[in-house]
Amino acid sequence: MPKVRIRQHVNPLRRKFQHQLTIPDWNEVYSDPNLPLHLDIGCARGEFLLKMAQLQPDKNFLGIEIRQALVQVANQEKEKLGLTNLHYLFGSMNYYAETLLPSLPKNSLHFITIQFPDPWFKRKHNKRRVVQPELVKILVDYLVAGGTIFLQSDIEDIALEMRQRFAVNTLLVTQHQEFWLKENPLPVPTERELYVLEDKKPVYRVLFRKES
Repeated sequence: MPKVRIRQHVNPLRRKFQHQLTIPDWNEVYSDPNLPLHLDIGCARGEFLLKMAQLQPDKNFLGIEIRQALVQVANQEKEKLGLTNLHYLFGSMNYYAETLLPSLPKNSLHFITIQFPDPWFKRKHNKRRVVQPELVKILVDYLVAGGTIFLQSDIEDIALEMRQRFAVNTLLVTQHQEFWLKENPLPVPTERELYVLEDKKPVYRVLFRKES
């Protein structure tokens, strides 16, 4: 995938992200919009989903990313490969969830991933983090019974905050006995994960399942 120069951190609370999301026609985006959907929030360059879509053609994949240039390049790449089970959207999930999720085919959302989100370390910037209680609630509401949520970060405090905010939802059950999941359950690692592991640093992971 071509490299695109971008800002490392983009403030998701900027006014430019507060406009109404234009929902695509899912019948035009996917060859079969009723396949189980994997939603990746903060998909960055989209390489993770690009590989997943090829490995799992029996699923649809949707990435949402706040850096518009990355979304444009990612969609160009999936079109080159002729993938009809993958799409990328530009925007902030914290603003778009209430518009996007109801538009999806009913009972299609089966898997959600949030991987290595921007940490926003300063206390005054905590509200910029993607995993906010309001987002957690609507994601769990639209996730099908039996659906899964996978979270990971190389920053323990961020991983712990994400874990805690999802764990308060009584419909979610952790899928491992150990506090942090040791291995990535997915067949494709993200670019950030590979970088962290090559640097011999830990990754903090948690996997939830929604009960009926």
